[in-house]
Amino acid sequence: VGLVGQSAAGVITEDPDKFGQTLLLQALPGTQGIYGLLTGFIVMLRIGVIGGQLLELTAEQGQAVLMATLPIAIVGLLSAIYQGQAAASGVGLIAKRPEELGKAIIYAVMVETYAVLSLLASIMLIFGLQL
Repeated sequence: VGLVGQSAAGVITEDPDKFGQTLLLQALPGTQGIYGLLTGFIVMLRIGVIGGQLLELTAEQGQAVLMATLPIAIVGLLSAIYQGQAAASGVGLIAKRPEELGKAIIYAVMVETYAVLSLLASIMLIFGLQL
């Protein structure tokens, strides 16, 4: 989000009317944080921190919970970095050719696919745990 914001700030100083277009690209890399938060809530629900009796987990069960969250943790981090780079490049595209916003979004969203897949993997692993 920060890298895209820096790129967008440069574009906005030259053409303030491009704020809406650049804001959309800036928001995209932040979705991985939402996926991590969702995964955290699911884990807290499963182990009883939220809305239930807190389970006493064994060390092995705790390790299994940690392992189940690793797909979104690792892929979420990496895809956010790469999506930020793709979105920052999209801001450069919009600076020169504002009519190409759709193409800039598509490039950034392609990276999002891997974050969504890792979110699904983590959710499936969490619900598959024997706690």
